[in-house]
Amino acid sequence: MSNSANPASIDAIRKNALNIFQAGIEASNPYKAVKRCLTAGDHHIEIRLNLNDSNQKLLGRWSKVHMIAFGKAACAMARAAQEIIPAHLLAGRGIAVTNYENATAIDNFEVIGASHPLPDAAGLKGARLIADQVRGAQKDELVLVLVSGGGSALIPYPVPSIRLEEKIATTDLLLACGANINQINCVRKHLSLIKGGGLAKMAVPADLHALILSDVLGDDLSAIASGPTVPDDTTFADAIDVFKSKGVWDKVPANVRHHLEQGLQGNVSETPKSGDKAFKHSTHTLIGSNAISVGAIIKASEDLGYEATLYNDHLCGEARDEAEKLVLHAKRLIDNGITKPVALLAGGETTVTLKGTGRGGRNQEMALAFACAAEKHGLTGNWTFLSGGTDGRDGPTDAAGGLVDPDTIQRMRQTGIDPQTLLNNNDAYSALKNAGDLLDTGATGTNVADLQVLLIHPQS
Repeated sequence: MSNSANPASIDAIRKNALNIFQAGIEASNPYKAVKRCLTAGDHHIEIRLNLNDSNQKLLGRWSKVHMIAFGKAACAMARAAQEIIPAHLLAGRGIAVTNYENATAIDNFEVIGASHPLPDAAGLKGARLIADQVRGAQKDELVLVLVSGGGSALIPYPVPSIRLEEKIATTDLLLACGANINQINCVRKHLSLIKGGGLAKMAVPADLHALILSDVLGDDLSAIASGPTVPDDTTFADAIDVFKSKGVWDKVPANVRHHLEQGLQGNVSETPKSGDKAFKHSTHTLIGSNAISVGAIIKASEDLGYEATLYNDHLCGEARDEAEKLVLHAKRLIDNGITKPVALLAGGETTVTLKGTGRGGRNQEMALAFACAAEKHGLTGNWTFLSGGTDGRDGPTDAAGGLVDPDTIQRMRQTGIDPQTLLNNNDAYSALKNAGDLLDTGATGTNVADLQVLLIHPQS
């Protein structure tokens, strides 16, 4: 066992937790992920179809390559692809659309910063450029699409009868009525020319290959950026039902309602389904995901000498409830006696039901709730708990999450605050900031949901 799993201090355990979290981010580094599965010679391109099987490859001698990237990791992915594919094979400049804070200049690419999570005019401009480029692709050419989370909002391309403002109002309505992400995506696909397989349809007769970085648990490809390159099995009837089941159909903008009704009556084409000829020449590779990152944090923990256990690879539910369950699980372990350092690891995406007026995201709330529950249930021992968003941004804050230990609550009280009161006000950001326990990584350029790391050492 390495010495690093037997540290003398909480500071050393905290450092281990940070290193393990960093390994998770690194595993879904979009730049490296593209480099792992894309190689090129002067006249050919080789693409790995499965990261777990190096024999599954797509080898092509395309006359031209059209490069398109969208999502929060668009620039990092585009930069990697641009470094690999020879300039003489490029069909003009590529297009990359990303959120404003991740936009950076890339050779041979037009980079467009756009708004997320609500779309804006810059995103619409980017979507139109992408559509023009893809529609111009010819037979024996390749459309290489680099997809990452956030793509839904970043490239809005509503059908001609719907204005951008109406699409934004519809998205607002869906969020306010409590629609889940699958319901929101179902509606988006039926209002868009790009989503729900629309991009694959535009690329015919060219070949299309998508390199996909998943921000969706379970990696449902039709949910990532609303599935622009894969079949959509939802219908206009499903989209209308989302509004009716939430009791807000009469609040939907008139043009949106009209379009969905026209689709229901068969006057507007459905999104392309499985078996559609649009997908005959369309393939994809999943290059990064929460599952891949969870695998990496397990390995990193073992490398540091921990006995690593996967606590949950689909952690969801209310953040504070999940924190308390994890505390109780850890308490049972400690009460039964541990003889060597243990790492309990998870990946997923919890939720927060807002009842207060404070600041913070689901990871900060989970970290603060863990510290409060640890005190309440008398969790003993040398432990450190980290909960962080892999994109480096947790909720509407500049922190990625929180990193707490047995002294966190005491540090908060020393600054004159009551941690439980701040938790009740959903103000985890202030509480953790006062304790010096915010997790600050800065924007990471990737986005594969959240990771949790709980390290427990035997008491000497």
